[in-house]
Amino acid sequence: MATKRDYYDILGISKTASDKEIKSAYRKQALKWHPDKNPDNKREAEEKFKEINEAYQVLSDNKKRQMYDQFGHAAFDPASGMGGGPFRGSQAGPFTWTYTTSTGGIPFEDIDFGDPFDIFESFFGGGFARARSRPRYSVSIDFLEAIKGASKEIEVNGKKHKIKIPAGASDGTRIRFDDFDVTINVRPHERFRRDGYDLYVDKKIPFSLAVLGGTAEVETVDAELKLKIRPGTQTHTLVRLRGEGVPHVRGGGKGDLYVRLIVEVPEKLTREQRLAVERLQAVEL
Repeated sequence: MATKRDYYDILGISKTASDKEIKSAYRKQALKWHPDKNPDNKREAEEKFKEINEAYQVLSDNKKRQMYDQFGHAAFDPASGMGGGPFRGSQAGPFTWTYTTSTGGIPFEDIDFGDPFDIFESFFGGGFARARSRPRYSVSIDFLEAIKGASKEIEVNGKKHKIKIPAGASDGTRIRFDDFDVTINVRPHERFRRDGYDLYVDKKIPFSLAVLGGTAEVETVDAELKLKIRPGTQTHTLVRLRGEGVPHVRGGGKGDLYVRLIVEVPEKLTREQRLAVERLQAVEL
């Protein structure tokens, strides 16, 4: 499974960083790793510079940032079917690595940062040094894998590592290794929704069952259960199934499953059904 470093970690910012903080962090990192400023380590600098531009291109765009926060790198993976890469139809950030100092010019001489002392201090040691944070990578898993637990294998710097994801892991869960961290990104489910350790699911029931009562089968994350429907059940009624939710990561039980009953009203009726409803209407009157 291919892995990429977390965009927030690349820029050295938190997930709650403002647009101004993102721009400032990007500027400092780009100046630090510009290939012209690292002639003795140009290959690594170019890779870092590309990585920094990629992170900024996503986090500086509110829509792309929202997708990344929700789905991680899978949001821009063509194989995931979610629309392809984040840079389709756009440039790769305001900085490039095509500038050169061979003719005496300085990198970024045509870029306006607002304050020229920012560039001077960045190039000549103006106090922007920052302690290096731990590398952080991300891996995407399915919704049910997060609930039931799973084992994944990732490759970091050419070395394979096995990750044991505990049952009940949530989006953003971080697993710590000796030299790096891995953040878990959980893909959404088509039916189940999660709130903490509780799950929510919709169940459609026919009008007659809502009126007369009976039983309906409800699919949980582990099996199918028979749910008792009371006579006169109203649409959007919530039924709580204790212990059918998400396992607590540190043990000690599970959350609950809330089933929202949606009463279906038929759009078309047979002649017999229409007569039955009309008789019901006459009784109501």
